[in-house]
Amino acid sequence: MLVPEGFEIGQDLLARPCDGTGILSLLPGARLRRTRWGGVVDDGLEGSGFFRIAARDGVFWFVDPDGGRFLSKGVNTVRFDQDRIGGTDRVPYAEACRAKYGSLQAWRVAVADRLASWQFNTIGCWSDEGVASAGSQPLALAPTGELGASFRLHRRDQVFPDVFDPEFAAHIRARANERCSLRRNDPGLLGTFIDNELYWSTDARGPNELLVLFLNLPPHRPGRLAAISSLQAHYREISQFNAVWRTPARSWEELGSIAHVVAPFLRLPPGGLNDALETRANLADPAREAFSADCDAFVAVVADKYFEVCVSAIKAADPHHLVIGSRFGWLPSPGVIAAAGRHLDVISFNCYEFAPGPFIDAYAVAGKPCLISEFSFRGDDAGLPNSKGGGPRVATQTDRARAFEGYVVAALSKPNVVGYHWFEHADQPAEGRFDGEDSNFGVVTIDDQIYGELTTTMIKVNAAAERIHAAAVPDVI
Repeated sequence: MLVPEGFEIGQDLLARPCDGTGILSLLPGARLRRTRWGGVVDDGLEGSGFFRIAARDGVFWFVDPDGGRFLSKGVNTVRFDQDRIGGTDRVPYAEACRAKYGSLQAWRVAVADRLASWQFNTIGCWSDEGVASAGSQPLALAPTGELGASFRLHRRDQVFPDVFDPEFAAHIRARANERCSLRRNDPGLLGTFIDNELYWSTDARGPNELLVLFLNLPPHRPGRLAAISSLQAHYREISQFNAVWRTPARSWEELGSIAHVVAPFLRLPPGGLNDALETRANLADPAREAFSADCDAFVAVVADKYFEVCVSAIKAADPHHLVIGSRFGWLPSPGVIAAAGRHLDVISFNCYEFAPGPFIDAYAVAGKPCLISEFSFRGDDAGLPNSKGGGPRVATQTDRARAFEGYVVAALSKPNVVGYHWFEHADQPAEGRFDGEDSNFGVVTIDDQIYGELTTTMIKVNAAAERIHAAAVPDVI
């Protein structure tokens, strides 16, 4: 049963956001007029037939095809065949749903209406697109094109796609045409993600700098030659370079052929206290400061080329829709964020923290709206191992509900946030999926039983989202 449009925020809500203000319990319950997409009717906006971006009083919004002020409230991986048990052919969620619903289409209808009743309006990444149009109200789609990732896998020896490879642009154009052209006239497409969690710099996955990775590509690979060229343009003499990098190379030509370039310094992942620690370390060691500058300059060039090629390819295949980022998995360096801001319509990032504010602020400097493309909390009372997977673990489902509320209220208080997508629809198998993840990420169990406390809170927070966001205070520059 769908929640009425005028759903009132009551005092019984678990209104305990991170700042302790209880903001949801103070919001008025006046009826909001909504479009068929779930956007708030705004007489000052006009529909274009597709989703677009607009700012109202310094606050960013999506504008839905009918002209409504729209926040993308989504769930990822909404699919019947979610999560095969690793090393087997068993898909427990599909087995349960086949017994419960009888057919894929019956499941689509039920799930679409259930998501809408929880006041979600978007089907996030890796979802069955048939769900979007199966229910009584349409849900927006937000698929990923996997453009750069497909080229990286095509070359196989790259951690990051070699954007300097002459074949890169042609591959991206072909991939974009294949993945995006069929949707070019679909009003329900929120936008296209380019990729998911590419490796931009030192993060939880490893200590490598992108410049070092490119210097260690096979000899004569375009990316390696470009990296050496950038260093040669800066240092001129190999001796000056080696004063910082300490390689055994006696010439630029020899640098292009040595077996393995070792980074002379290891840097902390960007963001927060690490930035202050890095600044202090660089002030104490000019060579370290020079190495850091080399790495930051190179990744900024790579990012600019990556976003320019990918965005132009998507826009050529589909000129009507937004390009909604590459789903940053960890905070990249400022030069990467600046490049994203120059080319993207929306910057997207995944943020598995209790408090998203500092990360939102870091991306906001680009001047573009931001979409949180993944976040989640795992409850240790769900009977799952929770041994692998991103994000905080909490004790109970009540704690999950409170964490969701605090996170979303904090995010919506930022004027540049235009949506949030929960990871994910159903719990993972206790035995582990393909990569071993075995966690309580779902809004439903692996048997399709609803987590009542979590979804009750989601209904109330989602219904109030536009009011919360409209009260966001724009940044003063």
